Amino acid sequence: MRLPLLAAALSMTLGAVAAPIDTLARMRETGVATMGVREASGALSYRVGENAFAGFHVELCQRVLGDVRQKLGLPRLDIAYRPVSSQNRIPLLLNGSIDIECGSTTNTTQRQLDVAFAPTTFVEETRFAVKADSGIGSLAQIDGKRVSTTTGTTAVQVMRRKAQAAGVTFQAVFGKDHDDSFLLVQTGRADAFVMDSQILAGVIARSANPADYRIVDEVLSVEPIAIMLRKDDPAFKQAVDDSLRAMMRSGEVARLYDKWFLQPIPPLNKPLGLPASAATRAAWARPNALPVESFPKP
Repeated sequence: MRLPLLAAALSMTLGAVAAPIDTLARMRETGVATMGVREASGALSYRVGENAFAGFHVELCQRVLGDVRQKLGLPRLDIAYRPVSSQNRIPLLLNGSIDIECGSTTNTTQRQLDVAFAPTTFVEETRFAVKADSGIGSLAQIDGKRVSTTTGTTAVQVMRRKAQAAGVTFQAVFGKDHDDSFLLVQTGRADAFVMDSQILAGVIARSANPADYRIVDEVLSVEPIAIMLRKDDPAFKQAVDDSLRAMMRSGEVARLYDKWFLQPIPPLNKPLGLPASAATRAAWARPNALPVESFPKP
């Protein structure tokens, strides 16, 4: 008799641990929403001061949570910002440490097994940055060289597939974050840094001598970047989706994009000069949460 009872108790315990979180109910009860943010993800999400964060996705999420506050009828909804990394962003979302992740996460079929994504708000082009005097202008010229990327991101996988198809080999070296990956190029420990082009533009703009670096024109892949949510929480996802779709229809998303990618932004008050791509504008015109596997290959 004890074994069935033990099995039943274990099943109940596991069920309790795995119980979905009602995000809206928790926000209504606590008056707080916890936003996962990145400290150095280009103009999408970055740190600007002590517990202060900015960027295109950060501001979009602030607008979304403002709409959620109105939906819940709350007089206020405080936002707690929690920095996340490529490695811990999904675990922290799943265990309830953050409610919404507003960084630079690629929507993939594999990730959709664990999490949900809001409609795509940015379609990134994966490229690589090099020193301006490196003589590297294409993937073919990477053969035999060292390429840095950030631990936990998809960029190096993309480059490996493209390199294999082209008969090119390279040595991958890893930085703990995007600034660290770029530092590997700055210090000569890597010949190129492969990552999302807006992140590359951001780290170059923040460098002491931006003219010393350039982003190679060749596009390795396009990737839908989206705000990430917990799975099995349809009410919160619907609230987020409704808010973003309304901003897409009104042109607010496009206006905010121009603010962060075409106008001077803190802390250096320099523009990145990256107009929205045709693929990004198409995502705003026809909102969807399609994974990267559904996008055409360059």
